[in-house]
Amino acid sequence: MNDNLATGQCLCGTVKFSISGEFESFFLCHCGRCRKDSGSVHSANLFSSTAKIIWVSGEANIKTFQLPGSRHVKSFCMDCGSALPVSQADVGFLVVPAGSLDSPIDIRPNAHICFSSRANWDNDLASIERINGLPG
Repeated sequence: MNDNLATGQCLCGTVKFSISGEFESFFLCHCGRCRKDSGSVHSANLFSSTAKIIWVSGEANIKTFQLPGSRHVKSFCMDCGSALPVSQADVGFLVVPAGSLDSPIDIRPNAHICFSSRANWDNDLASIERINGLPG
């Protein structure tokens, strides 16, 4: 995101945002908390210590949850439940779920993190059938 403006929104379109600045890292996290957050094999989050977020609409519709006793934070739309960016001022990072962006992402993931915590079904996924669309 080389100081370009990126845009994103939740699934229902209630919450919309724009981000100016550059992402420094992109991690695919396999920890149990991120798997619970995403409901999938891993979370895919972009991180920046300098990017700024502007809530274009729906900011009142954002709910933020912090797991007690941890730094684990998740923001989401109260209508559709979509994951949304979190500004973590205490650690100086903006965390953006990659799937929440509508703009192309020009940084590739840096690493799978917490890989030893991955789900037991997360092995050799590249070898399974690929279907373009829903299964028939």
